Amino acid sequence: MTQDTATLVAGDAELTVQGGNGCRIGSLRIGGTEVLRQGDHYGSFPMAPWCGRTENGQFRNGGRLHQLPVNNPPHAIHGTVRDQAWRRSRGGDGAAVFTYDLVEPWPYAGRVTQVFELAEDSLTVRMGLETYADSFPAQLGWHPWFQRNLGADDVRIDFDAAWQEVRGADHLPTGERVDPLPGPWDDCFGMPDGVAVTLTWPGQLELKVTSPSAWVVVYDEQVEAVCVEPQTGPPNGLNTLPRLVTPIEPLEATMRWEWRSL
Repeated sequence: MTQDTATLVAGDAELTVQGGNGCRIGSLRIGGTEVLRQGDHYGSFPMAPWCGRTENGQFRNGGRLHQLPVNNPPHAIHGTVRDQAWRRSRGGDGAAVFTYDLVEPWPYAGRVTQVFELAEDSLTVRMGLETYADSFPAQLGWHPWFQRNLGADDVRIDFDAAWQEVRGADHLPTGERVDPLPGPWDDCFGMPDGVAVTLTWPGQLELKVTSPSAWVVVYDEQVEAVCVEPQTGPPNGLNTLPRLVTPIEPLEATMRWEWRSL
């Protein structure tokens, strides 16, 4: 195990966090079964200081217009921290903590912290973003890639959202909200009482994704995997629903996975 990698074990659950690869969860094995899609760009990665797509890679902070690298033309996608090496700061039994200090191309100073806590039947991940300098708009979230199939039937995705954001041709929410539509999805849903999505691999495993955040993107258009992405705002939220991080008010988010064998 390298210094920037943490492996946590609780009961028959084993979690690997790859600090040097964007502080993503590289592996979660439950009873010896891997539940995340494998590969350097998969697992489950953090999204900060924004989630999903930011229109044309541009956002404003007051009167200042900023241009981000367009890494998903014509937009900037998924923040900057998933491509960086994080520093492991501390931890204990069943827990690991990593931090990353924001640098260019993000135009503001700030520190992102992730805390991973593994139990026999659950994983809790907390993320915080703080600044001791200028205030700025930001978002936090996670992008897990769950295996579509664990060896038998495909996973079933169940949730009850208050609304679905209408997605335009540019893949950004138009601002219109409708009753949730059947999949397949690459869509953002509103859950004002908190994210609650259940993944069921029939006869094998049930895993519930929950978060106090009010937004979730569900993506199931790939053959290999499905994604359930809790986040603190909708795609393009830096422009449409900005949340300021200030020296006295950090931004915080929590994601919890809880599972049971079937």
